[in-house]
Amino acid sequence: MKKRFLPSAKAALVLVYLVIIAGALVRMTGSGMGCPDWPKCFGYYIPPTEEKELLYTTGKEYSKGQVIIKDETLLVAKDHFVAPKNFESSHWEKYTKHDYAIFNPFHTWVEYLNRLVGALAGIACLIALVFSFGFWKEKKQLVFLNLLICFLMGFQAWLGKTVVDSVLNPYKITTHMLAALLIVAVQLYVIYAVKEKKRPAIIDNEFKWILIAAMGLTIVQIIFGTQVRESVDTIVEAGLPKEIWLQNPKGGFYTHRSFSILVVCANAFLFWRNRKLNLSFNKINWIIALLSIEVLSGIAMYYFNFPLGSQTIHIVMATLIFGLQFYLVLENSKKITR
Repeated sequence: MKKRFLPSAKAALVLVYLVIIAGALVRMTGSGMGCPDWPKCFGYYIPPTEEKELLYTTGKEYSKGQVIIKDETLLVAKDHFVAPKNFESSHWEKYTKHDYAIFNPFHTWVEYLNRLVGALAGIACLIALVFSFGFWKEKKQLVFLNLLICFLMGFQAWLGKTVVDSVLNPYKITTHMLAALLIVAVQLYVIYAVKEKKRPAIIDNEFKWILIAAMGLTIVQIIFGTQVRESVDTIVEAGLPKEIWLQNPKGGFYTHRSFSILVVCANAFLFWRNRKLNLSFNKINWIIALLSIEVLSGIAMYYFNFPLGSQTIHIVMATLIFGLQFYLVLENSKKITR
């Protein structure tokens, strides 16, 4: 079980990042309400592909909980029945959590795949939890940390439901993102805890504390970024063209843009000090590379009207940078145990 824990934990981490990527694609394509109910999608475990599947059909066998769209309203089947020739309202009840009743097959399947990847990530976390019991005698905290990960995954699933029920409430979307970062952090910690570790040749406190500050700046910058995205979402919902999405930016856009200078400077300092003292923290090179892509994608969104994929790249790079920074913080810990 010990030998299988590390591969399973890494697989779970990869799947959580795939969930983040899928979530970013959902936001980029505006597919957040592709499935207006949860955990099913229009009352189905496998969602429909054509609008006619959601229209009332005479002779069709309906199961309790299945959804149809009638008169621009979502209706839910109250029981199991075969649809009579004339529509009978006694078999149906109005979906009360929201009044969003639009079917777009592309949006539906993007959101469905997001949920599917999330389910796979949850299963992977449960498998890692089972294997973590191999460390019960010497490292009981690993079991409890993996229990925490499973709890957080469940919380994320519930939060995803509330996001849908609220028709993409901006504050809940931001909380959804921060919860994902917390899951990544705990997963990285348990991976670090079981890997063989080498004490750094040089313990540099200045590097360590600037690194912690840089990670804090990244988290704050992600929060600023989600606020900007929230303001953009409002404009998108109004049906305005891309050319004017950031014409008069709100949501702290200028704060987000200016704050990026601090983020770049902090990480550039870490890169310089790592090379100067030969600290051998190669992950800082990856951070600088990802940060460069992050900055370029931000520039592309502002000056080139949100080219395809730029939003997804921007979100995913930020979460990868956070993960690398957090792992570097662990590697810089003075208390290193085998």
